[in-house]
Amino acid sequence: MSEKGMENNRVTVIGTIVSEFVFSHAVYGEGFYLVELSVNRLSEQADVIPLMISERLIDVSADLRGCTIEATGQFRSYNRHEGTKNRLVLSVFVREVTFLEEFTDYTKTNQIFLDGYICKEPIYRKTPLGREIADLLVAVNRPYGKSDYIPCISWGRNARFASGFTVGTRVLIWGRVQSREYTKKLNETECEKRTAYEVSVSKLECAE
Repeated sequence: MSEKGMENNRVTVIGTIVSEFVFSHAVYGEGFYLVELSVNRLSEQADVIPLMISERLIDVSADLRGCTIEATGQFRSYNRHEGTKNRLVLSVFVREVTFLEEFTDYTKTNQIFLDGYICKEPIYRKTPLGREIADLLVAVNRPYGKSDYIPCISWGRNARFASGFTVGTRVLIWGRVQSREYTKKLNETECEKRTAYEVSVSKLECAE
């Protein structure tokens, strides 16, 4: 990965491993595994974020639940085929991992920077209490002609500003990766609980 490729999509998360390693796929004999990391917010809540990590970076055969790590990498997406539909699947693709004995500065547990392009008209709305929200889908380029599609959510003045973006606008975004549970209606009688992952925007700029 070139430095330029890393510069437009950077994530650092610090948290506790809360699952076992589950095999995902192999590339040229190198196995990649999914593991879940619980990352504290400044509030009492925590985000549970999936990490995609190589067996060459960490001992995937060990039960590391309860260990605190710092993981640095990129927020990646891919389309998973489910029946007739595609579902966007997101995870933090880990490039470096460090085990931490203890950690106290919770202002730095979850940071992301994206430099990408608006690829869908922003959806602007207000909550029943009048809070402004804008949903964005940002395409971040990867080498070899690939892109990651990252859902982002902004509030207040950021939401109002983002509502004026058009498809193709280049944006710089700072924020954190968050998880959010929701209920998906499968048919008239069945619902399923799912988890969405998105970037909670703290600052954004138009780069044009």
